[in-house]
Amino acid sequence: MENRSFRKLGRTVGVVGLGAWQLGADWGQVSEADAHATLRAAVDAGVTFIDTADVYGDGRSEQIIGSFLKDRPGLTVFTKMGRRLPQEPGNYHLDNFRAWTDRSRANLGVDTLDLVQLHCPPTPVYSSDAVFDALDTLVEEKRIAAYGVSVERVEEALTAIARPGVASVQIILNAFRLKPLERVLPAAAEAGVGIIARVPLASGLLSGRYDESTTFGADDHRNYNRHGEAFDVGETFSGVDFRTGLEAVGRLRPLVPAGVTMAQFALRWIIDQPAVTVVIPGARNPEQARANAAAAEVPALSPETGEMINTVYDELIRPQVHDKW
Repeated sequence: MENRSFRKLGRTVGVVGLGAWQLGADWGQVSEADAHATLRAAVDAGVTFIDTADVYGDGRSEQIIGSFLKDRPGLTVFTKMGRRLPQEPGNYHLDNFRAWTDRSRANLGVDTLDLVQLHCPPTPVYSSDAVFDALDTLVEEKRIAAYGVSVERVEEALTAIARPGVASVQIILNAFRLKPLERVLPAAAEAGVGIIARVPLASGLLSGRYDESTTFGADDHRNYNRHGEAFDVGETFSGVDFRTGLEAVGRLRPLVPAGVTMAQFALRWIIDQPAVTVVIPGARNPEQARANAAAAEVPALSPETGEMINTVYDELIRPQVHDKW
């Protein structure tokens, strides 16, 4: 698998990683045995980067990964913090940061976290000098090796990239969310900030496996967060109306090369963006993990295909999402 660099960390990772939200909660039940099998399949297929958060299953995702690391050391694991308390700027201070990172260190079984990300905090947090001074303190104390941010909005990403200590920005990027291409990716490349592309399949819409009859379980955010009832609606189907997303997939499907799945096509488009460091599709079973990793071996898409993706976005998706995030 192609490796790309987190320049401020001095380390490289495979361009396809694994998002571990599914291993914690909110996507239906995944047993611990199935979670370990999924992790093994991903790593055996070339994945070297795993993204998790302290809130995924209230620590369950971190704990499963920590158990896995005992037998498979050497992986790069980024976690996130800040969503276990009410989303108030005043909760983002050094004492809480110490407590949150100590909990994640225990869950993952490590002395120093590879990197911790602020987990889509309130917008004012990105402009707080005290917050970033506290993160610098965590680095000095060796609780964390580096820090980054996971964001909802382009403006938040740009504010974070301007901070000299920020090593990575995690942002929604997929064929239904093109806005980061305009300013975020160029700014990150210039600043040497890594880009983690999250929600790459638009919560599965871009896998091509769903139709109008598809239903989701009561414990699946694609059921209970369709309109932002639990958290930012952009996290579910990238904020795109389900029916509109299905129509867009129908228009994209003829562009998929022979022998390539719709999901691999969607991931390959992200990989083709040179400023992207790693894309983090989730997986609930070994088959999904292996298929996602194989997207790294798909040949680069043609410029004509890229133009068609832009056209579908402009005609169907842009009116819904472009000005929101």
